[in-house]
Amino acid sequence: MLKMYEIKFLPAAEKYLKKIKEKQLKTAYLKAIEVIRQNPYAGEMKRGDLAGIYGYDVRYAGVNYEIAYTIYEQNNKLVVVLLAGTRENFYEQLKRYIGTTTPEGK
Repeated sequence: MLKMYEIKFLPAAEKYLKKIKEKQLKTAYLKAIEVIRQNPYAGEMKRGDLAGIYGYDVRYAGVNYEIAYTIYEQNNKLVVVLLAGTRENFYEQLKRYIGTTTPEGK
């Protein structure tokens, strides 16, 4: 049996997911997280400023949502969810967020 990836959430993603009140939207996110846990390469690899980050689309009630994450293959197979939210301005927010959480600070 394939080993599933461990999932960890950075604070911004965890806070967003905890604040979701709509049960069906939360369920859509949890299903997406489960797909990522089983196959993190199901998401789309980003390029340019976001190289090394994957994005997974979540559609709910005609609105596009997104989960951004990174994959670590060493040792325990880990996926770190960086950010989750609506697609509008998502990548601008992500660039700002990773700029404050990466050692390079860019």
